[in-house]
Amino acid sequence: MAAAIDGVLPGTLQELVKKSKVLVVGAGGIGCEVLKNLVLSGFHDIEIIDLDTIDLSNLNRQFLFHREHVGKSKARVARESALSFNPDAKIIAHHDSVTASQYGVSFFQKFDVILSALDNRAARNHVNRMCLNAEVPLIESGTSGYNGQVELIKRGLTQCYECTPKEKQRTFPGCTIRNTPSEPIHCIVWAKHLFNQLFGESVDDEDISPDAADPDAQGPPQEGDADAAVGGDGDGDAKKPSEAEEEDATNGNVVRINTRQWAKDCDYDAGQLFNKFFDEDINYLLKMSHLWTSRKPPVPVSWDTLVPEGTTDVQPEFARQHHKVWTVEECAHVFANALKDLAAAFLKQEAEGETLAWDKDDQPAMDFVAACANVRSYIFNIERKSRFEIKSMAGNIIPAIATTNAITAGISVLRVFNVLQAKWEQCKAVYARLRPNARGQFLVPDALLAGPNPNCYVCALDPAITLRIDTKRVHMKELRDDVLIKTLNMLHPDVNMMGTATILLSSEEDETTENDSKLLHELNVVDGTILSCDDFHQNYNLSIIISHFNAERDDPLFEVVADAKQLQPTKEQPKKETAEEEADKAKEERKRSANGADDGPSTSKRSRPTEIEDDDDDDCLVIEEDNDEDVMIVATDNLSVESTPKTAIKRKPSEAMEEEEDITEILDSSDEDAAGPTKCKRSKIEPSDLKIDPLMEVINID
Repeated sequence: MAAAIDGVLPGTLQELVKKSKVLVVGAGGIGCEVLKNLVLSGFHDIEIIDLDTIDLSNLNRQFLFHREHVGKSKARVARESALSFNPDAKIIAHHDSVTASQYGVSFFQKFDVILSALDNRAARNHVNRMCLNAEVPLIESGTSGYNGQVELIKRGLTQCYECTPKEKQRTFPGCTIRNTPSEPIHCIVWAKHLFNQLFGESVDDEDISPDAADPDAQGPPQEGDADAAVGGDGDGDAKKPSEAEEEDATNGNVVRINTRQWAKDCDYDAGQLFNKFFDEDINYLLKMSHLWTSRKPPVPVSWDTLVPEGTTDVQPEFARQHHKVWTVEECAHVFANALKDLAAAFLKQEAEGETLAWDKDDQPAMDFVAACANVRSYIFNIERKSRFEIKSMAGNIIPAIATTNAITAGISVLRVFNVLQAKWEQCKAVYARLRPNARGQFLVPDALLAGPNPNCYVCALDPAITLRIDTKRVHMKELRDDVLIKTLNMLHPDVNMMGTATILLSSEEDETTENDSKLLHELNVVDGTILSCDDFHQNYNLSIIISHFNAERDDPLFEVVADAKQLQPTKEQPKKETAEEEADKAKEERKRSANGADDGPSTSKRSRPTEIEDDDDDDCLVIEEDNDEDVMIVATDNLSVESTPKTAIKRKPSEAMEEEEDITEILDSSDEDAAGPTKCKRSKIEPSDLKIDPLMEVINID
């Protein structure tokens, strides 16, 4: 091991490596490489935590795992494999979720440094908060295809993981998914919703039946047509097709049951389910004539025209051809076989009070979604995709590259060396790229450590956000589940009104259950209300300022605004001078010139600052040192500074590299010359000669 061999590492660092205690969160593609690097570098005291188990698809990039390990704990197998490199190392494996209650702040405080190798945002946010509260340095890493990054997170020194807003996951209007898909992803999302309606945890927003309330449909279908749709009332209910119910319908009574129960009553018959989702529901959509005035109408398909009787009993060969785009007939075969397997698994889980969870690596679940998505694409004349492509889209997957994982893990451990030696300035964020930049660099470091965002609702001194929310449509349960837990990543939030003892939400079971079904305004949570939110497990407190708005249909019911300035109206632009005002101004300037005022350009160092406007090309001034290292100085408004003599050239910002700061004095021309180019004077200033006139404004560029 490197630390065991004198001379490989500096003496001080060698001792630090041997004595330090390290936590690795995540034992996936990056986590395996990080653990291997730590052990080979000589770290002796390591803990690793991961809840996941090994899947066959992991073996192409997670090299601590082999075929005989499939189905076993990632953390435990990673420990066993790493010990083969150094049996003397002390490695503790936790097959558990890092968000579990036993891994509180005191657990994180045991470590000298923590390395995050996670692949989901919620867990990353949680680890970020725990490390901030424990005041333990965190090395955050991640990859996306050929791109990777490593950054240090340290309270008070750098920005945290939540200081900058992350790109939101793409969502689609419900009426688009249910009525008028136009892209493959629309059909894939619909197929995943269908899986949940039949076998998984059903959500109201994931209804797959035609949406009669679609504003594009204008008037609803004729009254008699409503009986043709599963869940025509929008709540996921299905009308069970039976003669008894048809008689009830004549008396004005239509018996409805939910889609899942209807499928069970049909004994999961592939033909009946297929015809309901791809024939009857499509015919119902066609009767919404207004939807198809400017769109190509869908074409229903029926089971009997695709699958001859008795041909779905054997798993066909083409079902294993994941890169092949299946025909609609082949999709029907795959649908039938996947439905059979999923129904058996679901009934077994249901007996234990559980449901199925969609997993891209579960073959029947993936086959079901791929087949349903392609049949729906065929109906709406949308390009069909191979199972492999659908898997990538359905799981929001960007293929993992083993080399990128290895590079990112290597940089992470190098950053650990710097952290142990408190060399913070050498811990700048590093980005791995597919193609080199203008300087031929594949690994591009930041010029500076990015400081904390003062408006961050996690690491600021007094975290606060403004929540734009429709208080007349959002229930307290939705505030807890959708806003506090899903959006703000809390685990067990407690909420009360600021300055009062009124408890609106409690993490204690059943303490505030009666509030769950109440709308916010019914509990006096209205515009201007300030809520105090606390998560004991994360040691996290947050103030939420309520800003009510009336949400339109299909608009999001809430929006989190970290900076309250975003809610202020845009300032009006300065009024442009009219032609008459410009003429009067020019006349006044000529009079001043005739009287000898401002005759010629100013040469006084007491000149007022010049207002500099960015031109359309966004040029910047680049000062070149004698050693050919570039320094970028970006022009700002009202700038007046001085610098040592340099050679100035103009370049685009993408060509400029920040390495040092400089100071430049920019002197303005006379009022008469205002339309001409700005003139600059550069002169070297000795410390003893530096005299700041009170009329001159000096701005330091940091």
